[in-house]
Amino acid sequence: MSVEQQPLWVEEPAVRPRLPDPVRTAAVRAVIIVAATLIQAMVAILSTLAGSWLAFPMVISSVGSTVLATWGVLDVWVTRQVWNQRNGVVSMPSSTARKLRRERRRARRAVRTAERGTRIRSHRTPTRSADGSRQGLSRA
Repeated sequence: MSVEQQPLWVEEPAVRPRLPDPVRTAAVRAVIIVAATLIQAMVAILSTLAGSWLAFPMVISSVGSTVLATWGVLDVWVTRQVWNQRNGVVSMPSSTARKLRRERRRARRAVRTAERGTRIRSHRTPTRSADGSRQGLSRA
C-alpha cells in the first residue's frame, strides 16, 4: 500500500516575462526611494505631533524626498519606454509579432472569401421557363 506523495512545490511557468535588467534596476531603486520617503513622512508626522525639534527638518527633508521619489518613478517609466523602443520586437521572419500578424491576415482573408461565396450564392436571379417567359425569382 504505497501512497505516491505530491511535491510541496510545483514549478509553474511565468505568466509574464521578467523585466529587462535596466528596467528592473530602476524599479528596485524607485521602491527603495519611495519606502524611505514614506518612513521620513511618518517620522515627520509623529515628531510634529510630539512637538519635537526634529519636526521641521524632517518635513523639509520629506519634501525633498518626495521630489526624489517622483523622479525615481518617472525614471522607471522612461527606462521602460526606452528599452521597448530600442529592443522591441525583432523584425525577422521568425518574429512572434510577424507570425501573429500573418495568421490574422489569413483568418481575415478566409472570412472575406467565405462572405464573398455566400454573397454570390444568395443573390436572387430570375429564371425562365422552356418557352422563354419569366417564372419569378428563385434562389440560385
